[in-house]
Amino acid sequence: MLKLTGEDLTIEQVVAVARNREPVGELPEAARDRMQASRTWIEDAIRKDAAPIYGVTTGFGPLAQVRIAPEQARRLSRNLILSSVAGVGPPLPADIVRAMLLIRVNTFAKGLSGVRPVLADTLIRMLNSGVIPHVPAKGSLGASGDLAPLAHIAAVLSLDPDPQADGYSGQAWFDGELLGGAEAMQRAGIERVELEAKEGLGLTNGTNFMAAAAAFGVYDAENLLRHAEIAAALSFEALLGTTAALDERLHRANTQPGQVATAVLLRRLLHGSQLVDSRPGRVQDAYSLRCTPQVIGPVRDMLAFLRERVTGALNAATDNPLFFGDSGSISGGNFHGQGLALWLDVLGVATAQLGSISERRTFRMTTPELNEGLPSMLVPNAGLDSGLMMPQYTAAALVSDNKTLAHPDSVDSIPSSANQEDHVSMGANAARHALEILDNVRLILAVELLTAAQGIDLRPEGPSKLGRGTAAAHRRIREAVSFLDHDRALTPDIEALANLIGSEQLVQAVRAAIDGEL
Repeated sequence: MLKLTGEDLTIEQVVAVARNREPVGELPEAARDRMQASRTWIEDAIRKDAAPIYGVTTGFGPLAQVRIAPEQARRLSRNLILSSVAGVGPPLPADIVRAMLLIRVNTFAKGLSGVRPVLADTLIRMLNSGVIPHVPAKGSLGASGDLAPLAHIAAVLSLDPDPQADGYSGQAWFDGELLGGAEAMQRAGIERVELEAKEGLGLTNGTNFMAAAAAFGVYDAENLLRHAEIAAALSFEALLGTTAALDERLHRANTQPGQVATAVLLRRLLHGSQLVDSRPGRVQDAYSLRCTPQVIGPVRDMLAFLRERVTGALNAATDNPLFFGDSGSISGGNFHGQGLALWLDVLGVATAQLGSISERRTFRMTTPELNEGLPSMLVPNAGLDSGLMMPQYTAAALVSDNKTLAHPDSVDSIPSSANQEDHVSMGANAARHALEILDNVRLILAVELLTAAQGIDLRPEGPSKLGRGTAAAHRRIREAVSFLDHDRALTPDIEALANLIGSEQLVQAVRAAIDGEL
């Protein structure tokens, strides 16, 4: 059972809890003590009527100069949530919302947010009971945190201090049913919380949507990278590729570790193949084969960098102000999502390249002038049958879509909050676009797997001549989709292989065959 300390949450743990529903344990006593210490400092400062503290005894944003009476602190926290419930669009996926709850608890466990442990306890109970707030996908600027998305969560768990108020509680799923937030919490047996001073800010100030999307983005992109290498190796086989371009000496001469690692893996996947290097006198292939390590390798390097940075973001204190024991409060801007915006943009750009080069190999395999003797569109009776013509269209459309989605959101900024927030990150938009790119690339790779398996089957005794790793991949693909002898609807085949990629079963089959890491 995961214990959150605020210091060591990993991407894999986010996936385990948010996607696989692994339970979260109670906060460790050390974390509770840290939270209570910062909470006590706030309560003492309010009681002593100390210097103004942003969001505790003042208004928000451009209203930070307006002093708020201590007896209005509860109203202030609730009003911030209500005013920030302004998200629009379709709801975020359940796993993203669950990851947001988890990361928020981890932030609280650092003990710098000034909120009571009961808030963390309530979020943990929501995770373990399956209460999933309805959070619209659009509305965050990625500065002052993901205010709107987090406010939709906070509305579910918080009570209005005025019993005569309308009692707005948002919406949440429980047991597969979308309910009013208050009803969902009641059915789960979880008491909602009346917020104290600063706790509205504590629940809404933070980069949790961006961080959640980045965590899933890195995890899923690493999976896509492994499948991109498998798909490339299968295309090498189908196109009778020349492996001289995979020579270890060549890649070490370029000094790029990701490139070296990809070339090593391709050689292992192709080991024992009788299809590659079977064209006497062939000097070199087109870039989409020959330069596969030079294209996929940098993506591997970038994902290693992003994993480190995103892991840091999962363990960051990103609300404002923060409270440092006897040193008091510091008002700053850790909620600004510029770092995550940049990293999410880079994630999208890098992953798009996996799809771009994959589609080029698919195109070569379906084109008779380029595919080394395979039938046009990879179907035995071309003409009467159109074969794999249309899946290549689909891959091309998705690649083009990615070109638009990969435009960097992090270079944009629209001032808000009466110009108090005069530079914003647009990181939430970067998050949505990066995740959409990942979905597209998964489908593009599914098309390449479909095409390469078909091309191999059209070679005389092709499957029996495959390398050790590619043979295992081909067998697993054929368990999911059958050979195309005549035209049929191909959407089910593409979706079956996309699901195979998502399940990671293809990687597992290949890993077992080559007896090593992928």
